[in-house]
Amino acid sequence: MRIRRTLGLALAAATLAGMSAVGAVSAAAASSPNISRDDCTAAGGQIAARPYAGYYCALPDGTKPAID
Repeated sequence: MRIRRTLGLALAAATLAGMSAVGAVSAAAASSPNISRDDCTAAGGQIAARPYAGYYCALPDGTKPAID
């Protein structure tokens, strides 16, 4: 009984670790990549500023990636 409980706890810990690693990777993939000022204007976007957060590019498709 003790071995079964230990194996269950080890399996649960491994599952949680795997889920957190997948969550971190998918969160990184979901965030917008940065763009340069030249690429922004070449894509038809406009450079705008956020207070205390820097500049971003307002692209025609509605996305707002950060400026490098």
